[in-house]
Order: sequence, then structure tokens, then C-alpha cells
Amino acid sequence: MALARDGTGSGTIARAYWSQVHPVFMTPPIAASLFGAILAGNVDPVLAAVHVLAMFAAVYTAHVKDGYVDFYVRGEDDDHPLTERGCRLGLAASTATFAGCCLLLAALVDALVLAVVVPTWLIAYYHAPQLDTNPVTATTGYPLGIALSVLGGFYVQAGTITVVPLGFAGVFLALLSGVKVIDDAQDYTYDRSIEKRTVAVAVGPSRAYDIAYGLMAVALAAVVVFAVARVFPLTALLAALAFAAVAAVARRAGPELATMLLVRGSYVFLAVLVAAVRFDPLGSLM
Repeated sequence: MALARDGTGSGTIARAYWSQVHPVFMTPPIAASLFGAILAGNVDPVLAAVHVLAMFAAVYTAHVKDGYVDFYVRGEDDDHPLTERGCRLGLAASTATFAGCCLLLAALVDALVLAVVVPTWLIAYYHAPQLDTNPVTATTGYPLGIALSVLGGFYVQAGTITVVPLGFAGVFLALLSGVKVIDDAQDYTYDRSIEKRTVAVAVGPSRAYDIAYGLMAVALAAVVVFAVARVFPLTALLAALAFAAVAAVARRAGPELATMLLVRGSYVFLAVLVAAVRFDPLGSLM
């Protein structure tokens, strides 16, 4: 049986599977894993690479499963590059890769690492059609995966979890949940027509925007509090300031432009946090 819907050649099949790699959504979990490793201090490149591969496999699982459900189960999408058998094979391969990484991490670190790694795959696999039908889980699924990626990246290096990675994980969970609410608002009309209960559908677009920017404000306020308390490096204040400036512009834009701005703003936010943890130029002046 065919694996790709557009042909049977190896090139066509490879492109079909590669189409499930979405850099915009793949980059943050990988970056979060490496950020967690940097938080831990000394970075073992082998452990970091295994955890990064696990996060990639988890997100790939989410993309293949989501595409399968939207096209073959719900009939929402107009097209999909993989056949049903191709989707199943892709899921099997990504899951096997993830399982292999888990076994390696358990052997190289300890079995407790699975507590912060395995949930990322569970969130990915059950995102559709289970978690994405509830306003809370549809919103927090991806951000929770990012938060767990930070914790996992830290744990595989340090063998424990401290208040610092927990604080950063909480900040990312709140911040990205706010961004996700705005992202979902782009599809408000369609989601409402199929009774898909995103936050925008559940409470209306206006209140959804208030909730979204409220979550982002809470996340930025937490950064300020943690930085002043010296739990976070003082330079983390610059990350909060940079994202706040982007959010102020996005607040006056429509959902599509706002999402684009906020997603890119979150990249800047993470980049400044990495610099803060690694170098902390403001802290060196105090």
C-alpha cells in the first residue's frame, strides 16, 4: 500500500514525511530543551542531544496525528500528503524514536527522568482528538510541552529539579498559553461552526483577548519578581521588556498579525533569557 497520496517514489514519500516537520512549532521545544540544559550549568552534549531528539520525536508525533485526525477523521482539511497507512507508519517511527530516547535517558541519567519526558509524548499523541476539544487543554497543551521540555533539559543534566527551572517553566506556560489563545482566535468563525471549543469560542473573541494578554502580563510580572528576588538573572528583565514592547504592538493588531508578532516575540524572549542565564551582563554591573 502507498505511503504518500501523491505518488510512490522515494522522493515523493520523503517529501510527504518531511512536510510534517513544521519549523515554527518544532523550534521552541528544541530551544526549550537546550535552554533547560544551559540553566543546569555544565552541558553534556550527548545527554542534550538525546533529549532534543526526544522532543523532536514528540512534536513530530503531534503533527502526524493532528493531520491524520483533521483529514481522515474530522474531514476538516482539504488535503494531506500521507495516506492512512503512511500516517500510521510515521506515528510508529516517531514513537519508536521517542521510546528509544527514553530508554537511553533512563540508562544514562535515572528512571525518574521519565516523569518529565514521557508526558510530552502523551500530550502530543492525545492532542487530537482528545485534548483539543476542551478550551483549557486545547490552549495549554503545547505550552505545557514547552514547559516540560525546559524541565527535562535541566533534569538530564543536573539529575534534579530546582526552583529556577520550575520558575522558567511556569513563565513559559503562562506566556505561551496567552499566545495560543490569540492564535486560536484566528479560526474563531470556523471553530464555532464545527463546535470546536477554543477559548475564543467559549467566551467570545473580546474576552479571549483579555484573557490572553492577562496571561502574558502574569508571565512578565513573574519574570520581574523572580529577577528582583535574584532567582532569575537580573538581565531577564530585558527579556520581559522586549516581549512587553512586542505585545503592546500586537494588542492593536488583528489575530493573524498579532500571532505572527507574538510568536516571533517569544523567540526574542527566549533568546534574551538564554543570554541572561549564560552571561547576565546586568548582573555583572551590580
